[in-house]
Amino acid sequence: MQNAIRLVLGTVQLGMPYGIANETGQPDLSTSQAIIREAWKHGIREFDTAQGYGRSIEILGYCLSQLERSKDALVTSKFDPSLNHLSRKELSNALDESLALLHISKLAGIMLHREEHLDLWEKGLKEIILGFVKEGRVDRVGVSVYSPKKALQALETAGIDMVQFPTNILDRRFVDAGVFDLARKKGKELYIRSVFLQGLLLMDREQLPVEMNNIARPVLEKLEFVIKEFNLTRQELALGYVKTQFPEAKIIFGAETVGQVKENAGFWNSNLPQTVIERLHQAFESVDRTILDPVLWPKLLDKKAH
Repeated sequence: MQNAIRLVLGTVQLGMPYGIANETGQPDLSTSQAIIREAWKHGIREFDTAQGYGRSIEILGYCLSQLERSKDALVTSKFDPSLNHLSRKELSNALDESLALLHISKLAGIMLHREEHLDLWEKGLKEIILGFVKEGRVDRVGVSVYSPKKALQALETAGIDMVQFPTNILDRRFVDAGVFDLARKKGKELYIRSVFLQGLLLMDREQLPVEMNNIARPVLEKLEFVIKEFNLTRQELALGYVKTQFPEAKIIFGAETVGQVKENAGFWNSNLPQTVIERLHQAFESVDRTILDPVLWPKLLDKKAH
């Protein structure tokens, strides 16, 4: 498997302003198209989107169509979490709408956007979703989770092919819980998101909003020490870590500029020495969950961070 193929372009930034470190806002249509073109140029063929990401699906579909890449792109989407997940009609209509906007006949994957919807799986949701697979409208089925407990539940669930969850240089909860080991055993696919922790890991400590200063500044200070010690950039460290540590997983990254795509695709081709990995584990052996989960960040940031 070529390295670049494991990179997946997350497209939430194309549909709405997103991330604590976002300084440019939502890109315009021409920039979005340039972002998709640049990703394709670097061998990225898979795109992650969702019905809850503003206009992301519509913009992704338009860009792929304009670039004449719709047939070759692999798109994984998520249902709007507000839908009645036990209504086949609602989910079917939503799926058809997404396929029409994307100008494709089939999704590479469909995911439940909220981990709590996994509890509906044996109450009728399984039959609905697997019905879409049988009809040829979806290839694979997955769920996006926040907790290791739900990741493990998803991996044990028949009919679930893939699980998406956050992991980064600060967050080892899913490793410690045995999620990667179980996925390997079950032969299921993993997608890692939040490798930059919604942009927090790319920020200088002086850029922090005042509401985040107390909880995030000590972590960023430690990170800066490691960066200087090994003469690496934040992107190299964050992306290189997940690439090196989790060779079986696909890695989702987002971008609101063409430059960010170029940088991340470039960093993907380098490898972190084991000494750096060990140093990161030492520096971030214990991290407060308030940092790891953006849902717990100060409410003032909620609109910007999610």
